Amino acid sequence: MTALYVNWDFNDQIISIFGFPLKYYGLLFASGLLLCMYILKGIFKAEKLSNEAHEALFMYGIIGIFVGARLGHCFFYDFDYYSQHLLEIVLPIQKNANGVYQFIGYAGLASHGGTLGLLLALYFYSKKYQIKYLMLLDLIAVVAPLGAAFIRFANLMNSEMIGNPTTMPWAFIFKRIDNVPRHPAQLYEALSYLLIFASIFIIYKMNSIKIGNGFYFGYAITLIFIMRIVIEFVKINQVEFENGMLLNMGQLLSIPFLIVGLYFVAKNIFRKVPKSF
Repeated sequence: MTALYVNWDFNDQIISIFGFPLKYYGLLFASGLLLCMYILKGIFKAEKLSNEAHEALFMYGIIGIFVGARLGHCFFYDFDYYSQHLLEIVLPIQKNANGVYQFIGYAGLASHGGTLGLLLALYFYSKKYQIKYLMLLDLIAVVAPLGAAFIRFANLMNSEMIGNPTTMPWAFIFKRIDNVPRHPAQLYEALSYLLIFASIFIIYKMNSIKIGNGFYFGYAITLIFIMRIVIEFVKINQVEFENGMLLNMGQLLSIPFLIVGLYFVAKNIFRKVPKSF
């Protein structure tokens, strides 16, 4: 096969405003959340949930995802560094070689931490707006893979989370990293998540499974974290301590989510009588 390598040399910065860069990562992250919220507006209406509850969901969601993702990166992937630089956990700054702090943005977000943060934020949200927690998880699960796809597209724009070297004809050469053809692992994940979103949205629109039984939640996290585990095998390790590990940190952190997801899927497959929550 003729190699069709993609020379990826994309500028991750859209514009700089008074020294503060506006990057594609932030734009795609926010766009994904807004699109999910737009779709959820129709879902909330269909499930007879209030518009007030829908409007409040964005703030709970973005705080939960961002705080969880940031803490997840700092504690799971780079604890040695951030334990000595606590200020950099909460502020988008980093001390340079001259000992001067400079703005760099939040360079380090972990999807597993973001998932945990979202689950915790949704728990408090469900209490405030009197929505059954399992029902809420099912509703969010319908759009969660779409949001995850946007985040992986954002990683692609940043030339981060790149894949191992390959001779496959669709390989990407991430010019900001090196001149080696590599698996576009971010693209693999993004496309996988889009397919998961399409399938779960179709199942929801068919109205064949009752919201509140946990099926959509289990279905989404099972498929998302199966793909995460599989694609990690063609992805370079994010941190040095992962070298030599049979499963890297991303795969190990995916296993508990996968077990929980399989439980809810199996519970719905084998239940004899539909349950009402």
